[in-house]
Amino acid sequence: MKTKITNWGNYPAIESELYHFRTEEELKKLIELPSVIARGNGRCYGDSSLAPFLLSTVHFNKALSFDTESGIFECEGGMLLDDILQIIVPRGWFLPVSPGTKYITVGGAIASNIHGKNHHIDGTFCRHVLEMDVLTADGNIYTCTPYQQSDLFHATCGGMGLTGIILRAKFYLKRIETSYIRQTQIKARDLFEILDLFETYRSQPYTMAWIDCLKRGKHFGRSIMMMGETASYEQLKQSQITSALAVHPQKHISFPVNMPSFVLNPFSMKAFNQAFYMKNWKKELRNIVHYDPFFYPLDKILHWNRGYGKKGFIQYQFVLPLDNSKNGLIDILKRINRYGIGSFLAVLKLFGKDESFFSFPMEGYTLALDFPMKQGLLPFLDQLDRIVLDYGGRLYLTKDARMKADVFWKSYPNAAAWYEIMIKYNKGYKFRSSQSDRLEITVPANTKNYANSTHIGSHF
Repeated sequence: MKTKITNWGNYPAIESELYHFRTEEELKKLIELPSVIARGNGRCYGDSSLAPFLLSTVHFNKALSFDTESGIFECEGGMLLDDILQIIVPRGWFLPVSPGTKYITVGGAIASNIHGKNHHIDGTFCRHVLEMDVLTADGNIYTCTPYQQSDLFHATCGGMGLTGIILRAKFYLKRIETSYIRQTQIKARDLFEILDLFETYRSQPYTMAWIDCLKRGKHFGRSIMMMGETASYEQLKQSQITSALAVHPQKHISFPVNMPSFVLNPFSMKAFNQAFYMKNWKKELRNIVHYDPFFYPLDKILHWNRGYGKKGFIQYQFVLPLDNSKNGLIDILKRINRYGIGSFLAVLKLFGKDESFFSFPMEGYTLALDFPMKQGLLPFLDQLDRIVLDYGGRLYLTKDARMKADVFWKSYPNAAAWYEIMIKYNKGYKFRSSQSDRLEITVPANTKNYANSTHIGSHF
């Protein structure tokens, strides 16, 4: 039966039929549907896991093996990071890379090739993946690694589920002495100081910044730098020692209903930004905190996406090359200032060099912004797209809900070569999504872009 389904941004909503499977046999029957796309926990923001027929992976979620000596973990593609943490943290291990929520699946982490606060040091999630099993359009299951069936491996990393369904994955974990983070917060008076702080603290394992995207004048781009490293046992407070490897709590608060749209306005956003910036009355603050509020501050609020109202919101995330980042950020923040509706959650990160074949990160700065849906937003974001393109940047497909096809094809340099591999394993566009159709990946119109491709042999 068809029902309206959205992802985390609550925009767009489409009529879909959602199917679940628990075994490979059940899954193989389901891919006989005309076209499908895998759907994990629905935590991507746009329409990359929306389609008329959806295959939910959340019941295909078993842990398969865990070598506590080497830190190699294997699980099915529908297992949540949340459940993995429950197993590995008490044994002194942590995820090699983690996004801002633990409520995503391993398959989603690979399909998005997620990044975290440590990209400048540890890269993306797929850098730590040893092997994975992928079910392709012909019904075959391929075990692929960076060296075996490598074209499928690299095209699946960041491939948004279009090469097939990720059944299993084996990946390295990161050893930890405690489950606490030695955190430092530093207030930056403007955009220029925060960029200097990122450069100064490049050696810190985890870095990010909240930025006030509505502040004008001499404090334009004021920010709070947040960085951290795993705390040693000796650094813990006496009250923390007995829970040195404690996992995150399961207590939550919740948004029971959608917030009225009128609550989000320039005045409320400026008031929030002022309060957030002033919450630390010191220039610099150091403390020891559990990993949960450090990595996943919003996870304690269930359904926080309802705070943007029934119309939903768009999370707009872009990256700019390092040499162009400062000028590009100035232009984009000034444009947002003139637009008048900023973002409560404006997160700035520094990416390191990235060797991924087809993924979002590049060396430079990435900014993620939440915009509540309202009249005029989509044309405004089209304007921002052109600025991002002009500075040599690109948008994050996992957050995208409205990018035009030409922006995608122009900004992802390996898009055409990736398409060549994707169609090899996805004959007849068995796997397709609302996003892939919109970006002219899984519709005939893509041939006009693909015609200018570089042959895949130049990449592998």
